[in-house]
Amino acid sequence: MWLLVFLVWFLVWVGGIYWYQLGRQSPFTLESVRPPELLELNQKKRDKVLKQANNWPQDYLFIYLFIFFFFFKQAPLIISNIWDVHGICKCLHYIGQLHETSLFKVVMDQITEGQLQFVELDKHFDTVIIDTGEEQRRYSMHSGKTEMEEHLKKQFPHDVKAVEEIFKMKVLCVFILAQCHFKSPRCVFCLIVISLYEPGVQPNNASSVINALLLHHYKRGAYYPKGGASEIPFHITKVIQKYVGNVLVRAPVTRVLVNSKGAAYGVSIKKGQEEVEVRAPIIISNCGVFNTFKRLLPPEIQAKPEIQKRLDMLKPGRGSLLVFSGFDATAEELGINSTNLWLFKNNDIDAMSDEAPEKVPWMFITFPSAKDPTLKIRLPGKTCMTILTMVNYEWFEEWKDATVKKRRDDYMDYKMRFAKHLFDWACMYFPKLREKLVYQDVATPLTNVHYLRHNLECFHIDVMAKNCCNTPDKHLFISGQDVFSCGIVGAVHGGLLCASTALGQIVYVNLFLLKKKLKRRKAREMSAVGKEKLQ
Repeated sequence: MWLLVFLVWFLVWVGGIYWYQLGRQSPFTLESVRPPELLELNQKKRDKVLKQANNWPQDYLFIYLFIFFFFFKQAPLIISNIWDVHGICKCLHYIGQLHETSLFKVVMDQITEGQLQFVELDKHFDTVIIDTGEEQRRYSMHSGKTEMEEHLKKQFPHDVKAVEEIFKMKVLCVFILAQCHFKSPRCVFCLIVISLYEPGVQPNNASSVINALLLHHYKRGAYYPKGGASEIPFHITKVIQKYVGNVLVRAPVTRVLVNSKGAAYGVSIKKGQEEVEVRAPIIISNCGVFNTFKRLLPPEIQAKPEIQKRLDMLKPGRGSLLVFSGFDATAEELGINSTNLWLFKNNDIDAMSDEAPEKVPWMFITFPSAKDPTLKIRLPGKTCMTILTMVNYEWFEEWKDATVKKRRDDYMDYKMRFAKHLFDWACMYFPKLREKLVYQDVATPLTNVHYLRHNLECFHIDVMAKNCCNTPDKHLFISGQDVFSCGIVGAVHGGLLCASTALGQIVYVNLFLLKKKLKRRKAREMSAVGKEKLQ
């Protein structure tokens, strides 16, 4: 009798789970992907998509604060406080896991309807140089399922076991590994930490899990968007508009609107000297946990214990400083290629000298124009370079209250000292850059003040579990990097997790089922091609 009751209960439970997950309409379909169109080269037409600032609506089904990576095909409104929807895509260097039918490739095809194309970079995607002069050491990172590991073993023959340990991490549970903090003194592990300096923190605060996952991320190759990084928001915005949604720029959100019961029902946007209220039943914030909880919510909501507890678990990482340079020459004339360069003055990469800017200990150099083959058509004879390093926010704090582009001359002089030092350092390896330089600008931590990074505590198992998409308000959700991890891939997964929470269904299941269908279709196509060759 009891066995029969249990079996009936079990069948009902299984049926309920099946209906809950698979009985609902999937946000992903094979039909949404279409053949890619020709690259849009008309900048005026691109600006109409990327720089909309005047269409002020009143009501939407979803409001998404800041930009992109949405998974709600139901009239969403995306709001950005900057002048276009590029966001931090401008700083894109390379992306991995974009091989055929990979999970990330499937996601990007879905949110751009297959219009975003990628170019695979050289197998040698990173070079790391430590020290200068006779003591200089040079290492390289190569992509490939087996080539990456084998190449590292050749460079470090005495650390073969350490290399194998790192590559075994990918097959273990990330949440178990999140509790393990490797402090190996071996040079190979130091190389891996510094050559994948993505989380925005110093190595002594970095997560070994994230570093190991980043290695795995690039095993199948490094890629760059065909047409440049702006292609990402360009095609995503067009899909949003297709579903009667919109993307607004230069629309600073001043606060999240909350009713007397403490429930969010919209946002207030500053328009000149007045504020415009836009209402929606669901508010999704992608501007970070700090900005959402500390700047946008009313004080009485901020004071809630559950919000304060989440804020105490997170700390902002180091600030980034970027130097953007333009050259009147081709990549071939300058002697550059798509390989990124990491330069370190010595092994003590955790040190941050107070004698800035001349004592900055490391920098990253990338040439976006050398990665995009379409640049020769779009901007013939032109090349650009981006230099990135980490600095202390406190070095620039005295100018924090000044208006952007209206800060004092001493601020301009100070940041250009950084640019000169870093550019001179780059010219040691690329001497032809100096005479062809025609443009240079610097972005400091004040420029990126809204885009806070992470530290090691973000990846502790308890933080990852508690810093989820939910908030005390059932109408307000958190998305983006703070939910999952940093970078574009982290933001995408943050969007997937947020979509799962807001929609009440695990969209990863829908995604994996779609990926399985694509693999079956690919297998049928390959089989058909094989049969044709035999005939």
